[in-house]
Amino acid sequence: MHYFHWIAGLILALAWFSRIVDAAIGMPSVANISKPEWDRNPVTTSGNLAANPRVSIIVPARNEERDVERSLTRLLELDYGNYEVIAVNDRSTDRTGEIMEGVAQPFANDSNRRLRVIHHRELPPGWLGKTHAMWTATNQAQGDWLLFTDADVLFKPDSVRRALAYAEAEKADHLVLFPQMIMKRPGEYMMIAFFQTMFVFGHRPWKVADPKSKDHMGVGAFNLIRRGVYEAVGTYEALRMEVLDDMKLGKVVKNAGFAQRNVFGGDLISIRWARGARGVVDNLTKNFFAVLSFQWWRTLISVIGLAFLNLMPFLGIGLAHGWERMPYAIALASMFSIYVGMSWRSGVPAYYFLLHPLSTALFVYTLLLSMFHALWNDGIIWRGTRYPLEELRKGMV
Repeated sequence: MHYFHWIAGLILALAWFSRIVDAAIGMPSVANISKPEWDRNPVTTSGNLAANPRVSIIVPARNEERDVERSLTRLLELDYGNYEVIAVNDRSTDRTGEIMEGVAQPFANDSNRRLRVIHHRELPPGWLGKTHAMWTATNQAQGDWLLFTDADVLFKPDSVRRALAYAEAEKADHLVLFPQMIMKRPGEYMMIAFFQTMFVFGHRPWKVADPKSKDHMGVGAFNLIRRGVYEAVGTYEALRMEVLDDMKLGKVVKNAGFAQRNVFGGDLISIRWARGARGVVDNLTKNFFAVLSFQWWRTLISVIGLAFLNLMPFLGIGLAHGWERMPYAIALASMFSIYVGMSWRSGVPAYYFLLHPLSTALFVYTLLLSMFHALWNDGIIWRGTRYPLEELRKGMV
């Protein structure tokens, strides 16, 4: 047991400490476009003020009657002059389509057609509903830039203008803006804090801009991409069966050698992603098995690794003796530092670190639940539609 604690503790200390050092050095390089210097109009790559490039904002929605009206209304209040919104009602069984039409009605006779609504009644074979909705919308879009977002995201008036100003200044081909997470219940704070901790540990936002790294990014709330780049990587037709379509869009863009950036933006865009801890579990149950390529053995290995990485520092500090506790203490201090860093940006109090073991257990449960549901149903059930596992595996990028 003496050697076990030294070996396990050193592995954990190295893993957590190296990541916090890497983050401390790299994270300041990730721009924040809510700062005053980005409160400007976009400038073309030639250095001239643009006849602002046209932006097509794509909003797919299925059964989003609770949020879609407020989301679309906010989009219609943007202070950027040259954009269109294309909302897609993807086979909704609630009032989503009716609400969309109500918001669009004042623009029905507007030659600019600021908001258009597309209704899907059927889903063709070989497509996920969301990817099909975004693909059909882009086929009608007129923009030089395409912005993919979700029907529950809230935009501030200057969000798109600032994002375009940054993208043009940095000559970016694909820009991801991280949303502010709206949290109201302790369970949401706890679970989202853990999710963000693992995000920092597993992804390196500060490396996305490095063309030599494989780190890539995509966020469903805000994926802004040049139309020519979108077409060059095969459009959403190349991602038609991708459950993780947002991240995979980032992957194909980065792999194709295009310039990718991700930025912070304070509350330029915001979203209440889930309601309570149970809501987070429900949202991730669909996605988690896809993250592991729908492979049971990878899922089980990940469960073991997740538990070891996140629970063993807490267990080790109590079970080890004397100096054996030192590497566990370093791991815990590094983990706590991530929580402190997150508290500055996300509003999650650092003391939620104390609930890290509980959130770990819930995430392990979610991973196993996601695998069990997919294997039991031989596929995933997403918004009332079943997608066979065999097709999902074949369609992965």
